[in-house]
Amino acid sequence: QVQVVESGGGLVQPGGSLRLSCTASRGGFGGHAMGWFRQIPGVEAEGITCMTWSGGRTFYVDSVKDRMAMSRDNDKNTLYLQMNNLKPEDTAMYYCAACVSLPRLIQVASTWHDWGPGTQVTVSS
Repeated sequence: QVQVVESGGGLVQPGGSLRLSCTASRGGFGGHAMGWFRQIPGVEAEGITCMTWSGGRTFYVDSVKDRMAMSRDNDKNTLYLQMNNLKPEDTAMYYCAACVSLPRLIQVASTWHDWGPGTQVTVSS
């Protein structure tokens, strides 16, 4: 089981940027592929990116491709999500979690596990 804590969220104007962090404790990421998903209250969670354990491959959904970039530092047990050109529709609670590094499964909520408390991102003028 992976134990993580997300941070870095906040209020940003449209077009702005944020960098989210996700730090694992107690054994790190345990060899798992890791990624980010987001959720708005009352709406099904949306997986947005998943990266293999080695970092060799990263998958993004179309809604964030070219605007968001994920990275990981396994030695520091930390993941990052650089978010640029943010839009109001990006407003959500963001979670990092273990994922299945296959494009067709990124948006299948049941394949995500071991997420943290999340960090809120609000994009508004």
